[in-house]
Parts: sequence; C-alpha cells; structure tokens
Amino acid sequence: MGNVNCRVYNDFERPSKELIEQFRGIPAANLDDCMGRQAAVNSAIKPIGKAGLVGPAFTVKVAPGDNLMFHYAMDLVKEGDVIVIDAGGYTERAIFGEIMVHYLLTKKIAGIIVDGAMRDKEDIAATGLPVYTRAVIPDGPWKNGPGEVNTTVNCGGRSVSPGDIVVADADGIVFIKPSDAASILEKVHGLMAGEAKSLKTIQETGTLIRPWVMEKLQALGCEFFDKA
Repeated sequence: MGNVNCRVYNDFERPSKELIEQFRGIPAANLDDCMGRQAAVNSAIKPIGKAGLVGPAFTVKVAPGDNLMFHYAMDLVKEGDVIVIDAGGYTERAIFGEIMVHYLLTKKIAGIIVDGAMRDKEDIAATGLPVYTRAVIPDGPWKNGPGEVNTTVNCGGRSVSPGDIVVADADGIVFIKPSDAASILEKVHGLMAGEAKSLKTIQETGTLIRPWVMEKLQALGCEFFDKA
C-alpha cells in the first residue's frame, strides 16, 4: 500500500506559454483586486533580491526542516517552472542554499518560492534568480522525508496546484487557476485602464474623482460640519 504522505508525480500539464505570457508585467496587486482582494500569499514571504516572476507552479511538499523530496524534485523541473515549496511555514531550518540554486540555474527555472526558510542569502541574491522566502537561517536541512512532488500544496495560506500560474512582484505573490485565467485577464485589463484614466486626471487637474466616498459616508449617516 502506498504512503499517502510520500508520493511523486513526475510531470503535469502546464498552461500554454502564450497564456502565461499574458500575465507578464501585470501587478500582483491588480490581480488580487480582481480575485476578491484575498488571493495573495502571506506577507511574510518576501523576495530576497530580484523580485518578479511568471510561470507554471511546480509544487513540492517537504517535512518541516527536511529537503529530501526537494532534492528529488530538482531533477524533474523544466525551463520556466516556478518551484513552490510547502515547508509548513517552518523557519528554523533552511530547505535549500547556494549549491542547489546553482544547479537549478542550469535548468533555467523562473524562480523559487518557499513557505519556510533558506540560507546563503547574499550568494543567491547575486545570481539574479527571483527567490521568495519566509525566513533566512544558517541551520541546514535534514534529508529523511517524507514529502510530495506535484500535488496540491499550501503556500502562505493559499492552495496551489501543479500548473497553476504564478505571478509575483515586489508586492507579493498570487496563484491563478488556468481555468480562471481568461476571466481574470479581462477584469484586470479593465481595472488597469481605469487606473490609467485616474492617473491622467490627477496629472491634468490635480484632483481624484471618487464619488463613491461620499455615497458611502452618507449611507453611514455621517454628519458634516464646516469647522471643529
């Protein structure tokens, strides 16, 4: 009988490169606005150097402070993948460091996100590979397992499955189901067009038109006076 806590899917279906590229350059904040304003991963997961990546999620789940399954997974990743590691948010033992990142650079991955810790921060930041982490600590990992590869995992409080589209920038990270991509793209382009119009109005008139503010205050029954 198989171990439900130790399973590996060597490959998965990735979205088309054309679909993924449509998200390049779109701010994570705008995408989050179009996803109910509750899609971003936990704010504790931050870039350690260069920020910004787009690509399909290659998911890995490891036992807290253990990277055996990540070692196996590294041989499976493909060019353009974003490795998303569910380390349970454990921050007292690094899941990877400089040597593993240099190996992954030869794979031409798009980046790494770990809900856990890493080490060799300065060396990894110098490579230019976008890496997001919850923490940095010198203590190295155990290599005992168990873990999973290319299953649905949790990263920063958000569920992510292999093949989900990952978009990250300096503000944070969102995961997008390929089946939702078209509707989200339509919404976000409309939102960005509205924001561009608002910026133009500010530059030309020095005002920011937002009638909804007064409407909401009036709905609250707010009282207004000329002077305190």
